[in-house]
Amino acid sequence: MTTLLYSLWPLFALILGGLALRRWNFPGEAFWPAAERLNYFILFPALLFSSLASAPLDNPALPRLALAVLLALGGAWLALLLVRRLRGWPAARFGAFSQGILRFNTYLGLAVVGSLHGQPGLALAALLLALMVPAVNVLSVWSLTAEQGVSVRSLLWPIMKNPLILACLAGVLVNLAGVGLPGGSDRLLGLLAAASLPLGLLCVGAALRPQELHGETAALAWNCGLRLLAMPLLAYAVAHLLQLPSLESSVLVLFFALPTAPTAYVLTRQLGGDGHLMAAIITLQTLMAAASLLAVLFVLGS
Repeated sequence: MTTLLYSLWPLFALILGGLALRRWNFPGEAFWPAAERLNYFILFPALLFSSLASAPLDNPALPRLALAVLLALGGAWLALLLVRRLRGWPAARFGAFSQGILRFNTYLGLAVVGSLHGQPGLALAALLLALMVPAVNVLSVWSLTAEQGVSVRSLLWPIMKNPLILACLAGVLVNLAGVGLPGGSDRLLGLLAAASLPLGLLCVGAALRPQELHGETAALAWNCGLRLLAMPLLAYAVAHLLQLPSLESSVLVLFFALPTAPTAYVLTRQLGGDGHLMAAIITLQTLMAAASLLAVLFVLGS
């Protein structure tokens, strides 16, 4: 337990630090959107690209993780569709609830995996992201546009222009080409990647909106419970069913135990979803994850 606390508290300290800095208006309101864009389009893709460019793609974990993601995400999605039919949610609310349950905070996930499992864990996490990021993007767009009719272009376009997905694809192509990262490029990418996670966690904190945590108490409570407790239980059941090795199980369960992604708010606003509900879900899940992640990792024995 002490080891877990030592691993997690600096990460959540950075998140709370970002929240405090934003409230104190330091270094200025214009800084945070610019920092988030820098991280999203350059620093974080550098981390994913470098991880996949050097990852062993013949890793037998890849097909196992792909099947695990299919079973876990597929099961959660089918359950969401059933509940939507029973409750009659409009797309604006269904999109917010779905993203609250299916999406995950990538910055926090990689920071926790790196802190607990080092480079082997990060290599597995990069493979997992290459599988999960496209899937959750498609399901998120689908859930928010369920009443408008969904075209193939509307589903695929957000994926084709997503810098994280493009970085994963480029890393895989470089890996398959066997050219490696020559001439010190590995060092350059390493420096960019090292800046990504702390800046990302500060931006996560700066994006929180505690003022949105009023009303919708029941909806926030069940959505938070499903994401932070039921989803990791589902992932653990899938890992047990597939008899995944301990490291793969740990990384899989961890990513299903993460709070939802702050970028879900932007997508929700762009596609006409319930922005107030989405902001409240993101804020509550991120704050509650400090305790829930500790509990999940303790049960896993990480």
